[in-house]
Amino acid sequence: MTQSFSGLWPVMLTAFEEDGSLDLPGVDALVDFYLEGGSGGLFAVCQSSEMYELNDDERLTLAARVVARVAGAVPVVATATFGGALDGQAAFVRRMADAGVSAVVLLPNQLCAAEEDEATLWPRLEHMIEATDPVPLGLYECPLPYHRVLSPQLVSRLANTGRFRYIKDTSRDPACIGPKVEAVRGSGLALFNAAPASALASLRLGAAGLSPVAANLYPDLFCWLCDNKDDPRAEWLQARLSMFEAGVRPHYPQSAKRFLATRVGLPIGLRTRVQESDWNGYDQSVQDAMVAMLGDVRARLGATR
Repeated sequence: MTQSFSGLWPVMLTAFEEDGSLDLPGVDALVDFYLEGGSGGLFAVCQSSEMYELNDDERLTLAARVVARVAGAVPVVATATFGGALDGQAAFVRRMADAGVSAVVLLPNQLCAAEEDEATLWPRLEHMIEATDPVPLGLYECPLPYHRVLSPQLVSRLANTGRFRYIKDTSRDPACIGPKVEAVRGSGLALFNAAPASALASLRLGAAGLSPVAANLYPDLFCWLCDNKDDPRAEWLQARLSMFEAGVRPHYPQSAKRFLATRVGLPIGLRTRVQESDWNGYDQSVQDAMVAMLGDVRARLGATR
């Protein structure tokens, strides 16, 4: 059966033990939380997962654990390009595919330098496509180490290869997202918007779904928006999702882990591998206000979490 790539796809956090090692039971708890919130798929080994702070064995272990926990309920994708020679990156794509993911994600910013254009990037993508055949692939416009946003023309060429299933768009701008939606229309490539502020606009333009970092805190609300984009309350919810970013972005991913541990009760710690910042009373007051508003939003929408 062909898996559906649509709806909400959270960009997963990684749970760590206090000593910094992978907390695999914590990863299981995260997966369960995302699924209970209605997620249609999961993006493991991404920037929210602190992928650049993991070694290759940990990346494979994490992806395999998520696949096992999901047990076929939804598709899982994971990143497998982390620089170096193209053939070496292609080899790791194959290893990641062996972990059982539905598609292996390529980072365009790992295939060429910031000053190189798409005329240089395209043949390198072609090489990766050929060297990994027949592995299903994905794309992620990751903001780090530098932000490369793909043109609609390149996205169309990639869609026409028939190999790509998922693209996380990080342009945030509906004026950029719309042409890409048209570029993938009718192909097997599904476009997911990363930005809460343009979530509703992108869905109405025809995006397959959403992959925002804020889905780590309240996936049910993004799922509601995906399922109800034409509901009269959708614009009301969109405005609140935009406001809630003030309680998510500062200190992320620590802010998300703190929310899940203290507000949701997930059995995960606050440990991160990226540089942690000081959480103070102001940060807590912002998150407290967001929590209070979340209750009001769920009451109006009839959500149950």
